[in-house]
Amino acid sequence: MDYGNMLSESFNYAKEGVIEKTNRWLMLAIATLILCIPLTGYIMQIYRGAKPAPEVDNWGKLFIDGIMLFIVSIIYSIPLFILQFLVAGAFVASAMTGDINAAMAGAGIVFLIVYIIVAIIIGLILPIALIRFARSGNFGEAFNFNAILAQIRKIGWVNYIIALIIVAIVIGIPVAIIYFILLMLIFALSIIGLLIAAIVFLIIIPPIAVFEARYMTQIYDSVAA
Repeated sequence: MDYGNMLSESFNYAKEGVIEKTNRWLMLAIATLILCIPLTGYIMQIYRGAKPAPEVDNWGKLFIDGIMLFIVSIIYSIPLFILQFLVAGAFVASAMTGDINAAMAGAGIVFLIVYIIVAIIIGLILPIALIRFARSGNFGEAFNFNAILAQIRKIGWVNYIIALIIVAIVIGIPVAIIYFILLMLIFALSIIGLLIAAIVFLIIIPPIAVFEARYMTQIYDSVAA
C-alpha cells in the first residue's frame, strides 16, 4: 500500500476541491455550522467515490444522508456510552463508599480497560462500515460484520492499521497544535478568543474532513470490494 501517494492524492483532492474553491469552502463551513449534518452528508458523496470533489448542492439530500450516517455512528457508539457510564459510576461509587472502596476502584479500572479495547475495535470497523453504507444505501450493510471484516482482510490488517495510524498522526498533530493555540487565545481573550476559535474551526474542519474521507475511500478501494 502506497501510503505516501494516498496522502498526496487526498491532499490534492481537498486542495483542489475545497481550498481552491472559495464558494464551496464557504458552503461547507455553513454545513459545518449546522451541527455538521450536511457536511456529513457531503462526506457520503466522497465515500461513494466522487472525484473530483462534488459541488455542495441538494441540501435536502445532504441532510438526509448526514442524519443516516450520524445514526449509524451513534449505534456503533452505544457500547462506549454504556462503558463510560460504568467507568464513571464505579469511580464515583468508590469515592463515596468506605469498606468497598478498593473493589469499586478496581471495577472502574477493569471497565476502563474494556472501554479502551472496545473503542479500538469500533475505530477499526466503523470507517469500513460507513463506506459500505454509503456505497450500498442499505442500512443493514453498515452492520454486516462478515462483509466488513472480509473487506479489511482483503486490504490486510497490518496495512489497514498502519494506514489509520498514519492519517491519525497527519491530522492529529496539527489539529492538537491549533487546538492548544486557540485554547490559549480563549484564556487570554475570553469571549473574543472563543469567537476566533469558533471561526478557525469552521474554516479548518471542511478541508480536513474532505481529506480524511478521500483517504479512507482510497483505503477501501485499494482492493476489490
